[in-house]
Parts: sequence; C-alpha cells; structure tokens
Amino acid sequence: MLIEERVADDAELAVLLDAAFAELVARYGLEGRSQVQAGARYLVASLDGRAVGCGAVQPVDADTGELKRMYVMPGYRGRGVATSLLTALEELARGLGYHRLRLATGERQPEAIALYERFAYTLTEPYGKYVDAPLTRCYQKALAQ
Repeated sequence: MLIEERVADDAELAVLLDAAFAELVARYGLEGRSQVQAGARYLVASLDGRAVGCGAVQPVDADTGELKRMYVMPGYRGRGVATSLLTALEELARGLGYHRLRLATGERQPEAIALYERFAYTLTEPYGKYVDAPLTRCYQKALAQ
C-alpha cells in the first residue's frame, strides 16, 4: 500500500471525494457536504496502482487539527486501508505540530465509529455546525508527541 499526499484538485482524490459524498447521501439524505478549509492536507491510499482511500487534516487552531474526508472504497474495506490511512493522518498531524485531533462522524457509520474508538478517540461535545446535528458524533484524541 502506498499512502501519499495529494493536492486538493487531484483527479483521483476528486473521484474518491465524490464517492464518499454519494455514500453519505445514501445514508443520511441531502444534508450538504461540510466544508474543508484552505490549508487542509490530503492523503490518498493506493493499492496496486489504484487510489482506494483518502483523508485530510485541516487546521482548527495552533494545537488542534480536524480529520476530514476519511473514506475507503467499499471493495477495499477490510484490508487495513483505513487503519493505515488513519495512522498516516495522525503522523501528518503530529508533523504539523498538532497536539490534538478532532472529528465528526455519523451514527449511521458504525464501521467508522469502531475505527475511531479502536484508535482511542473519545466522544466529545458537538462543535460548530454539529451542535444541532442529532445523528452526528464528535470525537477527539490527544496526540503523543
């Protein structure tokens, strides 16, 4: 597996982001895609030369980053792609100087919840646009430096 940084307008990344959004719409309906801030850093996981997963870290403040756009194509789930990608995203966040990561996921994504809890993310109070989103779960994790 190859995990590498990609620019926001990378064609393979765009395909993955579109697929991720389509899956969210199927699970939750049209609620709109949360914005990713300028300055977000994207990683893409590839297997056998094919981009199969992605994720991003965006800045919140000097100490905190936010995970965005974690996604693995359905045919590649269960192969360790999400685990490797999340590990790489945490390493990226540490390298950017973040001491904490936060994220939001949904109750209708039990596989995502299981992944984050396995990585020691803990539930936290909803933040930002998620305060009034009853199907959303917010998590955070302190990063060892």
